[in-house]
Amino acid sequence: MEKGKISALQMALLLYPTIIATAILSMPSLTAQSAGRNMWVSPIFASFAGYLAVFLAVSLHNRYQGKTIIQISEAVSGKIVGKMMGFVILYFYLDLTGTIARSYSEFIVTSFLLKTPQIVIISSMVLLCGFCIYGGVEVMARTGQLLFPVFVLPIIFSSLFLAPDFQFQNILPILEDGWIPAIKGAISPTGWFAEFFIIGFLLPYLSDMKKGMKYGLFTVSGVMLSLVIVNLIVLFILGDATSNKIYPLMNVGRYASLGGFFENMEAVIMAVWIAGAFVKISVFYYVTALGTAQWLNLSDYRPLVWPLGILIVQFSFWGMPSTMEIARYDFQTFPYYSTFIQLLLPMLLLAIAFVLKRRKKKDKNAS
Repeated sequence: MEKGKISALQMALLLYPTIIATAILSMPSLTAQSAGRNMWVSPIFASFAGYLAVFLAVSLHNRYQGKTIIQISEAVSGKIVGKMMGFVILYFYLDLTGTIARSYSEFIVTSFLLKTPQIVIISSMVLLCGFCIYGGVEVMARTGQLLFPVFVLPIIFSSLFLAPDFQFQNILPILEDGWIPAIKGAISPTGWFAEFFIIGFLLPYLSDMKKGMKYGLFTVSGVMLSLVIVNLIVLFILGDATSNKIYPLMNVGRYASLGGFFENMEAVIMAVWIAGAFVKISVFYYVTALGTAQWLNLSDYRPLVWPLGILIVQFSFWGMPSTMEIARYDFQTFPYYSTFIQLLLPMLLLAIAFVLKRRKKKDKNAS
């Protein structure tokens, strides 16, 4: 079905923008609503969900090498129950891909292209991502590798430009109300870190499979550190006003200035967002197409790319009527929805697989 191979490093460079792309814009506001000035601590707690997701994905793959979670669910729990679990997982990824596409269009329309219909923005991005994943996992990995510097370097330079405006006293007092606010603030980013479970769809195609766990954990650490830095930058500039902003990083970008020449870095943030959204939608689009083909026992996922693209466009409009609804979904629903599908279900499958292995071993010793 998929004959391409990628390295563990390519997987890491693909996962980093996939996870962080949608988080850097809205996560500072979501964490600030619960954690306040301790918003920078919340990604540290939330990262445990990422470490757990990587551990679960790698552990399941080690027991059923060469299989994705869709195939593993059927191998562990039987054909009927496995198909049902696979359908739930695939619906989640289809719905999530539509939500990501809608979030992308909402940001572009509300911030820049005010009169452009959202259907044009969403359809053009889904079409572009469709061409990318049609080439296979190697094309997608090389695209992510190419765009990685485009995504990372502007964030670094923007931070340097913003340094003169930092108000370091905004971080004080640290943990004034204890650890509870910071832990509450970690609930929202937990949903993003749980997305690391998609590594389970990439592990079968690694050329150096033994490095999958190491590079997966490195990527979780990189995302966690990046989000801590982004939250600190926003906190140093906006302070207590962070929780009132929909896209705090966009507001912060307006403060950037260097020698009166580099100013108003909103265009840079938009470029970073577009590059990150392209990689993220491509990866989740690919996971949905590949998983659906495996669920239907097809020999190739490519015939499903364009029909699923149409569904993704439809899902982007069905679930999220407005920007405020997306923010409410990210804060109230997505963390629990994501955790259930990408952490609890795999944990259940791993427990069943462990019990079955022990039972087979016991029966073998008895015989």
